Amino acid sequence: MLEVINNFLSGKLLIVLIVGLGSYFTLRSRFVQFRHFGHMFTVFKESLRGQGGQLSSFQALMLSLAGRVGAGNIAGVGIAVTLGGPGAVFWMWVTALVGMSSSFFECTLAQVYKRADGDGLYRGGPAYYIQHGLKLRWMAMIFSVLLLVTYGFAFNGLQSFTVTHSLENAFGFPVQYTGIGLAVLLGLVFVGGIKRIASVSDLLVPVKTLAYIGVTLYVICTQIELVPDMLVTIVKSAFGLEPAFAGLLGSAIVMGVKRGVFANEAGLGSAPNVAAVAAVKHPAAQGVVQAFSVFLDTFVICTCTALLILLSGFYTPGFEGDGIVLTQNSLAAVVGDWGRIFVSVALSLFVFTCILYNYYLGENALQFLLGKSRTALLTYRGLVLALICWGSMQNLSTVFAFADITMTCLAFVNLIALALLIKVGLRVMKDYDAQRSAGVGQPVFDARQFADLDLDRDAWPSAPASSATHEQAPASLVESHR
Repeated sequence: MLEVINNFLSGKLLIVLIVGLGSYFTLRSRFVQFRHFGHMFTVFKESLRGQGGQLSSFQALMLSLAGRVGAGNIAGVGIAVTLGGPGAVFWMWVTALVGMSSSFFECTLAQVYKRADGDGLYRGGPAYYIQHGLKLRWMAMIFSVLLLVTYGFAFNGLQSFTVTHSLENAFGFPVQYTGIGLAVLLGLVFVGGIKRIASVSDLLVPVKTLAYIGVTLYVICTQIELVPDMLVTIVKSAFGLEPAFAGLLGSAIVMGVKRGVFANEAGLGSAPNVAAVAAVKHPAAQGVVQAFSVFLDTFVICTCTALLILLSGFYTPGFEGDGIVLTQNSLAAVVGDWGRIFVSVALSLFVFTCILYNYYLGENALQFLLGKSRTALLTYRGLVLALICWGSMQNLSTVFAFADITMTCLAFVNLIALALLIKVGLRVMKDYDAQRSAGVGQPVFDARQFADLDLDRDAWPSAPASSATHEQAPASLVESHR
C-alpha cells in the first residue's frame, strides 16, 4: 500500500508540480537561471567573505551541498540509468534547469523572512515564509512536523543503514560497531550547534566533492573520444530515438525527473532552511548561490556519475542490481578493484555530511515548533543518535517508503507557498536586477522599500517599525504586492 501511494505521489503528482511550477517560475522570472548564470560564479566568489561572526554565504552553500550532494548522486543516478536507460540523464538535466528557478525563489524568500535567533545567528525556511509571508501558522506547523519526521528521523536512520552496510561489504566492518562509531562522531558535531556543523561541512564537502569529481573525470578523460557519441546517445534515448533504449522512453522521463528532483532537492523545501542562516547584503544573492548549487549537483556531479557508468562498459541494457553496486563495478571495470573501495569511502563521506544536514533541518523545525527549549533539543539529539545506532543494524525500507510519502507532502506544501508568494519573490528579484543594471557591484537590500512585508528588524536593520503585523490578512498582503 505504501508503495502504491508513493508511486502516485512521487512518481506522478510531484513530477507534475516540480516541472510545472519550475517552468512557471522560469517564465515569470524571465529565465532568471539563464540571465544570472555567469553572475553565479561572481556571487560564489563573493560568498567566501563572511560578515563579522555570522555564517557566510559560502558556509550556507556548503551546508546545502552537504544535503544535495549525497547518496542520490551515486546510487540515485545508478538507479535512474538502470531503470530508464541513458535518456534518464537528459531528463535529470531538464529537471535541474527548471529547478534552478524554484531554488532561487525558495532560498530568496527564506532570506527575506528569516529571523534572528537571539544568539547572533539566523533561522528561516519555508515554515517562516509561510507564517510571516502568508500568515498561515497552521500550514507552517504542518510543514515543520513533516520536516522533522522526514529529515530529522527517517532519513537519518536510512543513511546510517546505507553507510554501515557499504563499509561492511568493502572492509568487513561489523555494522553494530560502525553504527556506534558513526553516532559518536556525529554527536561530537551536534553539540557544537550550527556553527560546528557549518565548519565541518565547510571542510568535508569540498574534499568529498572534488575527490569524487576528480576520479570520475579521470575515467571520462581516459575515454574522452567516446564522450561525444555518448552525449548523443543520451539525447536520442531521451526521446526514444535510440533503438536499444526505445522501449524505455516512459521510464526515462519518470526516472530522470524523479531521481533528478531527489538529487538536487530544488523545490522540496529543505535547502531554504540552511540558505537562511547566511548573512548576506541582499536576499537574491543567496538565491543566486543556491541556484548554482543545483547546477553543481546535477550538471557536474550527477553527470560525472552517469558518464562513469555509461563509458565503463560494465553497464548493459537490462542490467539488474542496485545503484551503488552499478557505480562501484563501473569504476572498478576501469581502474581496478580499488574503485569499489573508493566508492564506499566516498559514499561514507557523502552520508556523514548528509546526516549533519538532515539533523539541522530537524533542529530548525523543532525550534520553530517549540521555541528555544534546551530539554527538547537534547531529547531530539539523543533520539537521532539512538536511531543512527539502531538504523545501522536494521533494514528500514518500510520507514523509507513512509518518509518518501511525507517528503512529497513536504514538497507539496512548499510549492503551494512558493506559488502564493511568487509576487514577493519577483519584487525582490527586480530590486536586485535594477541595482545590478545601475552598476552596483553588490546590491544591498533596503528593507524600507518593503515596509508592507513582515520583516525582522534584527535580521534586516533597515526594516521600519511599521512592518506588517501577524494579524494582517493574506488577501491584503497579496493585494499590496501587485
